[in-house]
Amino acid sequence: MGLSGAAMDPLVAQAVALHQQGRIPEARQAYQRIRSQDPGQFVAWHMGGVAALQAGDTRDAHALIRKALALRPNDGAALINLGIILHRLGKLPEALQAFKQGMKTRADDPSAHNNFGNLLRDMQRHEAALQSFGRALALNPENVLAYANRGTVLRDLDRLEEALADFDQALARAPGYAIAHYKKGEVLAELRRVPEALAHLDAALRLEPQSALFHASRGEIFQDTKNLDAALRDFDAAIRLEPEIARYHQGRGLVLQDMRRFPEAAVALEQALKLDRSLPLLQGQALQMRMTICDWRDFDKTLAALEASVASGFAASPPFSLLVASASRQLQRQCAASWLAREAKTLASVPQRPDTSGRRIRIGYFSADFHNHATAYLMTELFERHDRTSFELIAYSFGPIMQDAMRARLRAAFDAFHEVSHLSDGDIAALARRDGIDIAVDLKGFTEGGRNKIFAHRAAPLQVSYLGYPGTMAADYMDYLVADPVLIPPEHRADYAEKIMYVPHSYQVNDGTRRIPDRKPERAALGLPEAGFVFCCFNNNYKITPRVFDIWMRLLRAVPGSVFWLLADNPGAAANLRRAAIARGVEADRLVFAERIGLAEHLARHAAADLCLDTLPYNAHTTASDALWAGLPVLTQLGQSFAGRVGASLLTALGLPELITESPAAYEARALELARDPARLGGIRRKLWSQRLTATLFDAGRFARHLEAGFEQILQRHQLGLPPDHIVISEIPA
Repeated sequence: MGLSGAAMDPLVAQAVALHQQGRIPEARQAYQRIRSQDPGQFVAWHMGGVAALQAGDTRDAHALIRKALALRPNDGAALINLGIILHRLGKLPEALQAFKQGMKTRADDPSAHNNFGNLLRDMQRHEAALQSFGRALALNPENVLAYANRGTVLRDLDRLEEALADFDQALARAPGYAIAHYKKGEVLAELRRVPEALAHLDAALRLEPQSALFHASRGEIFQDTKNLDAALRDFDAAIRLEPEIARYHQGRGLVLQDMRRFPEAAVALEQALKLDRSLPLLQGQALQMRMTICDWRDFDKTLAALEASVASGFAASPPFSLLVASASRQLQRQCAASWLAREAKTLASVPQRPDTSGRRIRIGYFSADFHNHATAYLMTELFERHDRTSFELIAYSFGPIMQDAMRARLRAAFDAFHEVSHLSDGDIAALARRDGIDIAVDLKGFTEGGRNKIFAHRAAPLQVSYLGYPGTMAADYMDYLVADPVLIPPEHRADYAEKIMYVPHSYQVNDGTRRIPDRKPERAALGLPEAGFVFCCFNNNYKITPRVFDIWMRLLRAVPGSVFWLLADNPGAAANLRRAAIARGVEADRLVFAERIGLAEHLARHAAADLCLDTLPYNAHTTASDALWAGLPVLTQLGQSFAGRVGASLLTALGLPELITESPAAYEARALELARDPARLGGIRRKLWSQRLTATLFDAGRFARHLEAGFEQILQRHQLGLPPDHIVISEIPA
């Protein structure tokens, strides 16, 4: 027979005292003794559940709180605690219901509002979460946790200055609150206030030197600012402290990638996969890193698993990593959408409709690559050829500040050139709006160094994706994508979120002023045999897939004395490619690797090759136009997605359809035919050489007129209050 409630009071008081002293294991035992003697004792069930929750025993806490509620179904405190437990268990709708019921009697409890706000944040109900934290602070203006939690939600909403103010409020009340230092540091990093950010991460680590999380956060800031040695030290420290946390291995792998220590990066990312395959972006990052070193073990199986993850809606890959490996336009769009879902979407309204009467149309070009870079090599003459009586050009450079010859040429090509790498995304967009930009052109997209949040903040009334990212950004803030009918035929449009601005001929502009030295290097000086057919492909090695390599090796076996000339991208790739050649019955020395050299010398050495072979699913882009400008025929296969149709776009603009194939078998057969028929290949080479100086592909001035016509059309639509729509730019005579 259980003891009476009156007799239990001293025992309950003793258990609660133990609990309040932080002696959680003893308190749990005391509550258990009371429950065994009097199963009707509500406090023993309820507070026993709270103690279990504090001990990290969430399932026991759940069972105990449920028992307490069976005794008092409407107890507000127990309902709130049930909500907290259900939140921890990931049962968010049930947690929401428990909180709502509990708040009926706990409306004046600031702690309840704070915990409710945390749940609402995890349910992506950010505005409701802000209201809950605001109510908690109205009830208790000294509630440090509520300030910190509200700051976290404001950061989620990209309201960074407001977030900073809340973290400051928390730290003013609790200077030793390490989490607030850490969170403030992360916001300061987003605002590009790096020294302040590092100071707060340092403060957090002084308070909690054994925090792996703080080390990893500081490592990310060091990585972003290219202090890679310091970044690696911090990720190594995080792993020493918590070796089973996949995110720290992932971060270490990405730092090693930036250090070009690719084999080590691949190992780190594989370790992260072993620990947690559900980590966002990791599957795609790991596959691309293996492709970078041409490690094709279980390639088809790995790719299929990645595609299945993307198809499920999970953010399994950065968009660019999927572009490299998969030909599916549908999956590429899904991948981009999943990436964006992890970030804030459109963060600002469309700026007021511009009145351009009496002034030039203002075009803003945004890039991290306004220096010696492939994008600049292609585009500089376009900037120089724009009609400056009708268009005003402003550059927004958020890449490294360089002092090379290309940077000087680019500065001279623009009406204004803004160095903005030190500004936050929101501040760059605000600057563009103050400048009155009519059309913002993103030259990066989801490629390395891209800052798509600039456009989420709406830098201009019209925003256009061009050249840098060969696919859809799936963003509601990107209005147009510049393409051509080969890249995106009408039947493919549904797989692109943007409206298409179709330019005549090829979408790719080229600088026709690039000089090729008259003196061509001898084959021997390039490591090539004096005689024999030279196939080549100077693409980045990650574009080479085992399926394409199989074809190349069959061609080497079929053409005696031939060699394959490849880019020496990294030692790991070269070693793996040689091993792969041997496994396919080809001597390793029939692969010849070319080091990276200056552009003029690179163009000149193309004369030593006989035929350039393209890759799939991601074609050569700048690499292909370099070869064609140098007079080297490029054989391509028409792919399914934008990235895999660029070769066909370039060759169509050059009038060389005979170099476009539509299947792997046709690609292999045509390559073999050309290697065995020097007269036919020579005829194609002469045709290419005679047409290159007059072809639209290398006429930047004509391309500028077409692009300007497109800009005028989309701006006119906007000024008439019409939404973006597909436009086809009419041919402008030479």
